[in-house]
Amino acid sequence: MFGLFGGHQPFGGTFAAAYRCYPVSFIDKLDAEKGDKIFLPPSALDRLASLQIEYPMMFKLENRRGDRKTHCGVLEFIADEGLVYMPYWMMQNLLLEEGDLIHIASARLPTGQLIKLQPHTQDFLDISNPKAVLETTLRSYSCLTVGDCIALHYNGRRYYIDVIEAKPAEAISVIETDCEVDFAPPLDYVEPNRVETPSAESQSVPAANGSAEDAGQNEAEATEAEEPKFTPFVGSARRLDGRAVASPAGPSGSQPSSSSQPSGPAAAAAARAQQKGARPSSSNGNGPRRPAGKVVFPGGNRLLAKQAAEKPDGQAVPKPPEPKEEPQESKFQAFSGKPRTLKG
Repeated sequence: MFGLFGGHQPFGGTFAAAYRCYPVSFIDKLDAEKGDKIFLPPSALDRLASLQIEYPMMFKLENRRGDRKTHCGVLEFIADEGLVYMPYWMMQNLLLEEGDLIHIASARLPTGQLIKLQPHTQDFLDISNPKAVLETTLRSYSCLTVGDCIALHYNGRRYYIDVIEAKPAEAISVIETDCEVDFAPPLDYVEPNRVETPSAESQSVPAANGSAEDAGQNEAEATEAEEPKFTPFVGSARRLDGRAVASPAGPSGSQPSSSSQPSGPAAAAAARAQQKGARPSSSNGNGPRRPAGKVVFPGGNRLLAKQAAEKPDGQAVPKPPEPKEEPQESKFQAFSGKPRTLKG
């Protein structure tokens, strides 16, 4: 094949040749790994100068056996004849091994307007300012091709980024251009699971078969049923002397009976006696009831019996029989005694 091992054949002003490829580590040019530039032999420079190739020089690299292609620039013309040295990441994209044949041809690329990049891992998102790092890295690149996987070196680490879109063509020049850059989610990015919570509107909607008034009424009835009702004066009556109550207690909230509280003339007499300092008559059932308006001294019955015994005729009047005590089983009747006066 003509042009192999340093030879070249012009095709209407186009440079084309085939070389054996090797990584740049063979000539101790490790810095070239951070870009897309290759090393060609000096004979290639002579032919390019005669063809009047435009600067900056750009080339199309093609692996015809693996049907892979990319584009690159040239850094120096110091390679041995018949050989070309290129970055190792570029050999991996082209599926080339050391000593494989690579076809090189000159190319003209439009200025890039948009590129879309996709990192391989999410570690790239941890960089504090990825835009500045990317701008610094692309200074070592002369062109980008859709399908390339470029290596970005930062802070002692290597990040791989795929070129998935480019405008206005699949291969663009990035030299002295203001190109817009867009990022796609990393290849290992996993969308977080979203937990849907019921909205407040669905919780506040009433039942479909009932109206708003029915719902409010049911809620009020439920609240009223839960609250305990207080009913005053529901207990039974009790006497201070421990005896049974003659009549059952009245309904709750009713006024007390007239037998429990003095009223009328007796109440007025008791009030006047209390104002004068006298002891009011007993009305609690422990003694006989006295008529209102009378002052009764204790021991009045004994005084009347003494006066009757000392009559002028000297005859003793027999004492009246003492009343028999009623059995305790009999029912107690309040105010059943006979009245007594000082006049007899």
